[in-house]
Amino acid sequence: MKRKLIAAIGVAGMLVSVAACGSDDEDKKSGGADGYKGETLTLWAMDGSTPDKWQKDVTAAFEKKTGAKLKFEVQQWNGIQQKLTTALSEENPPDVFEIGNTQTAAYAKTGGLADLGDLKESIGADWTESMNKASVIDGKQYAAPWFVLNRVVVYNKKIWAEAGIKDTPKTRAEFLKDLERIGEKTDAEPIYLPGQNWYHFVGLTIGEGAELVKKDGDKYVSNLGDPKVAKAMKTYKQFADLSKAPKNKDEATPQQAEVFAKGKTGAFIGMGWEAATAIKANKKIEKDIGFFTIPGPTADKPEGVFLGGSNLAVAATSKKQDLAKEFLKIALSDKFEGQFAKEGGTIPNKKALESNLKGNPAAEAAAPAAAGGGTTPLIPEWGAVENPPNPIKNYMTAVLNGKSYADAAKQVEGELNKRLAQKQ
Repeated sequence: MKRKLIAAIGVAGMLVSVAACGSDDEDKKSGGADGYKGETLTLWAMDGSTPDKWQKDVTAAFEKKTGAKLKFEVQQWNGIQQKLTTALSEENPPDVFEIGNTQTAAYAKTGGLADLGDLKESIGADWTESMNKASVIDGKQYAAPWFVLNRVVVYNKKIWAEAGIKDTPKTRAEFLKDLERIGEKTDAEPIYLPGQNWYHFVGLTIGEGAELVKKDGDKYVSNLGDPKVAKAMKTYKQFADLSKAPKNKDEATPQQAEVFAKGKTGAFIGMGWEAATAIKANKKIEKDIGFFTIPGPTADKPEGVFLGGSNLAVAATSKKQDLAKEFLKIALSDKFEGQFAKEGGTIPNKKALESNLKGNPAAEAAAPAAAGGGTTPLIPEWGAVENPPNPIKNYMTAVLNGKSYADAAKQVEGELNKRLAQKQ
């Protein structure tokens, strides 16, 4: 999943990336200080991915411990998936690479990733389960969770105060009630929620324990007709009905943060870094921006959220797997995982490290929902589903335009099944 480093609201940047590492000659040295002297481990990092200080510090620690060199190679987004696929099939593939969490399954299925079960045993006992799920395919640990980002409520404190609302809501019902009050007491649009903010919808399905696809024999097919999916869409509709946003557009058309920047919207559901987009459009709104966790049905459990982020993996045919794992042990240590979270504003792979987010209001709002979050289906076949026109988006628009949940599901079922059947 893409991402770039962005500074926002006194908050360190948020990012999403895919990257990899390269190797040279085979080496079977035992490790330890100077144990890999003369070797070089190359890390492909996406443009804007790793914070500068973290990169400098983890490189120094790695080189001091192993005696090897760590070389960062910055990659561009355009064409990265094909470039990585090609690299993994060559004689000298990347050793370690950052990979989007939802892309991990596809690379594992093609045999490109090494089994990291021993790494999980040594350093991953307390990895957050919801984050680690994307690293486990067919029961094997094919990657290590690195970081995630998820959506929060970005709200206009001035408008909420004008409506007489003193505290942020702790339940979904309270959230709806507060938005309705904004509609009654102010001239503002309570919430900007376009009909196709589909990653938020995915989060709602996760909260309901729903699956977007199901197995039918040896293939995957649509599961949009499931009552649990309908229940998630019903929740989405309750909030969308309070918005004037178009039913057939997503949050980027127009950019919802730019709509919010005009100062006439009570809230929107988005990534914390979108606040920076709003401020860029209207500097005056900075003082009025606040964040809170998307409330769930009960106060003790936040709403389900989509977790977008990155894992770290090792190439199956790498000649330097031991050295690669030494790097992972350092990069994913509490020291450097915590530093990465602090500097990057990302959710770390252990709940105990979330204290590093203190002072970053967007990240602090996002963190409580991470444990109950999830992803789109972790199957290689899913990739084709997201290509435009995304049938999930069309399902959402159909419901918001008046179709029943069942009819809307049937309307897109054929296209969804066709995409799920495409050869990978």
